[in-house]
Amino acid sequence: MFDNLRLQRQVKFVVEIDKLKQVFRQTFTIAKSRKENSAEHSWHIALMAILLSEYANSTKIDVFRVVKMLLIHDLVEIDAGDTFCYDDIACRDQHERELQAAGRIFNLAPKDQAKKLMMLWKEFEACKTPDSRFANAIDRLQPLLNNYYTEGRGWIKHNIKKHQVLDRNCIIRKEAPRLWDFIKKLIEDAVQKGFLKK
Repeated sequence: MFDNLRLQRQVKFVVEIDKLKQVFRQTFTIAKSRKENSAEHSWHIALMAILLSEYANSTKIDVFRVVKMLLIHDLVEIDAGDTFCYDDIACRDQHERELQAAGRIFNLAPKDQAKKLMMLWKEFEACKTPDSRFANAIDRLQPLLNNYYTEGRGWIKHNIKKHQVLDRNCIIRKEAPRLWDFIKKLIEDAVQKGFLKK
């Protein structure tokens, strides 16, 4: 069908990543009608990174690299599934499952692109560079906002407490302090309104 082997591999990768639309998360859409899928989450956080980049603690972030990380970091969920961040048991082997998935999925792409995808994914996971730390902060912010604006639907369903949300999102305090001030008020308001247990 294809004469170009590179294009054949790129199309194979593109077709494979469409499966991310079938991976559903614990976070509800703000419309409250259903849980979001991981592809929607990736799109949402990529746009959030562009819009909120002015709040990054580091002036050295490369927004395009941050967006690339956010768009690819959850592709591993095609094989590994979504791991609920407050599920301590499921989180134990999450990295191993996701690393194996990254190897299979990224290697569908041409070798040079597969290598770049893997490097970006590993950078996001390591959370040591300014770009990866800001990407992780935005990745944590989105479900927090969705939970707040759905009147705590996901938090209530899983009996999540304030200290868990604060612990999970502490990276925002370090990487986007001005956003953290807003987030603290949101969390306090969620507790006051009964969206989140104290």
